[in-house]
Amino acid sequence: MAHELEFAHFSFGTQVRKSPYSDAALRWGAKGFSVYNHMYIPRDFGNPEQNFWNLIHHATLADVSVERQVEITGPDAAKFTQYLCSRDLSKCEVGQCKYVLITDQDGGIINDPILLKLAEDRFWLSIADSDVLLWARGVAVNAGMDVHLSEPDVSPLQLQGPKSRDILRACFGNAATELKYFRFMEYDWNGVPLIISRTGWTSELGYEIYLRDGSAGGRLWEYILDKGYSMGLRPGHTSGIRRIEAAMLSYHADMTLANNPYELGMDRLVNLDMEADFVGKDALIKIKEKGVRQRIVGLEIEGVPFVGTNDFFWPVMKDGTQVGTVTSAVYSPRLAKNIALAMLSVEHAALGTELTVDKLGETRGGTVVPIPFHDPKKSLASAS
Repeated sequence: MAHELEFAHFSFGTQVRKSPYSDAALRWGAKGFSVYNHMYIPRDFGNPEQNFWNLIHHATLADVSVERQVEITGPDAAKFTQYLCSRDLSKCEVGQCKYVLITDQDGGIINDPILLKLAEDRFWLSIADSDVLLWARGVAVNAGMDVHLSEPDVSPLQLQGPKSRDILRACFGNAATELKYFRFMEYDWNGVPLIISRTGWTSELGYEIYLRDGSAGGRLWEYILDKGYSMGLRPGHTSGIRRIEAAMLSYHADMTLANNPYELGMDRLVNLDMEADFVGKDALIKIKEKGVRQRIVGLEIEGVPFVGTNDFFWPVMKDGTQVGTVTSAVYSPRLAKNIALAMLSVEHAALGTELTVDKLGETRGGTVVPIPFHDPKKSLASAS
């Protein structure tokens, strides 16, 4: 009851679900929550800049159970999963993860999940913030394939940062630390089933730990922090600073259903030449042939450091005319710059283009620059 009363300060009502880690996050200092996939996600453990430094110098443990899993099983599971995704999955192996796109009939992006192949006839889609299970069930009604779709009892944690490998070893032994980038393994933790993957939403060295028994959430959180605290592990949240540095796109911010993969520079995730069909393939063929009118770019923005992240889509101007919008912006203490992602008309998206950003009535100069802003080859995340 004490935790329920404490959590009531953040509550939006019973329509938003707590995670298996919500009470533990409160015990460890969570000061604010947001809503993602109809669930609470801790967004504030105090100072976001300190959270960033903890991540890049040591390690953070974050509750990302809002990354719900859409499980696809049945005789036609592989065929149906491919039908949902624009990326060629024909060579995906059991134990492998893939970053994929799910597009609608017009080529718009419904979601950009991580796919995990658990068996030849069993897949998980670890989703961003949209109702993929409902979409998949709608597609299945008309697909004529033998599949079963569900949301299993699975709740991921993110263990990320340069000390994450040592902490993972202390918690679960050597085998998990030998995982290659975008690979996963099953693990039995004292009778509690886990999946451990070499993935994460930080572009740092890191892992995701998928708890398959929500009743053990508090125990797992406490266990990992107890093992890792002396090595610098701290509770935290997904870092807006780090993800913008890495140009990791956030659904509803940097991309929506109105956007297609080519506007976002995600051509590599669309395989139009494969024999298999997928939802949106015909539309994307036409979009590619015609070309796009806008494109996501990086901006460096002048002026004093931003406080927090943007809560509005700031207009981007050229000679008094709006040519785009800032989708995500933050001050990077590492780079000592205001950095942003912006959707611009292609005529003004070339590197070096100088523009004006209207930050709620305050105008600042901005310049189009390459992205990612830091570690463009992802050498940190993929390091052996």
